Amino acid sequence: MRAKQAPRTRPRQGGFTLIELIVVIIILGILAAVALPRFINLQRDARIAKLQAARGGVLAAAALVHATSLSRGGIADPATCPAGGGIASNSTGVSGSVCSENGLIFMVYGYPAVTDFGGDPGILSAAGLTGIFNPTKLQLEAEGYSYVQGGGIATFQVVGATDAANCYFNYTQPPAANVAATISGLTISGC
Repeated sequence: MRAKQAPRTRPRQGGFTLIELIVVIIILGILAAVALPRFINLQRDARIAKLQAARGGVLAAAALVHATSLSRGGIADPATCPAGGGIASNSTGVSGSVCSENGLIFMVYGYPAVTDFGGDPGILSAAGLTGIFNPTKLQLEAEGYSYVQGGGIATFQVVGATDAANCYFNYTQPPAANVAATISGLTISGC
């Protein structure tokens, strides 16, 4: 007699069960829900840091231009500014100019003037937010900043803010002699 053969078993196929797949999808969903807000906050933090850097550049530029004009005592330079733009007057009066390594910076009462794009270089050029002295609007925006001026006030903003009207700081040139330029604190609720 012949011995009975064991029944054939099918080879077990590898794979995931439906329950395992659902558990993995739930875990990925929870991770995404936790990670996404943190990623969004990182972008906001980066815009705030960029705005703080711009404010620091403006603060430093205003202080350096003012110190330079005071140290030169209102005496005009004997020669043309090597970087171009003419001869610096070094005047701390209602209008003046000081020679920088990039060119003339125009001043109001010894502080950088608020000027428009393409005009005389002022606070925008002195702050060095781009690698270009006296940048155009497009060149400034390529670096991630925007600049609006009017009435002796320059508003610096960060490109890409969720509400640009609430992501800025202001530089105000002096309104009179013996008054310092003012730089506002940051408004960051729209960054």
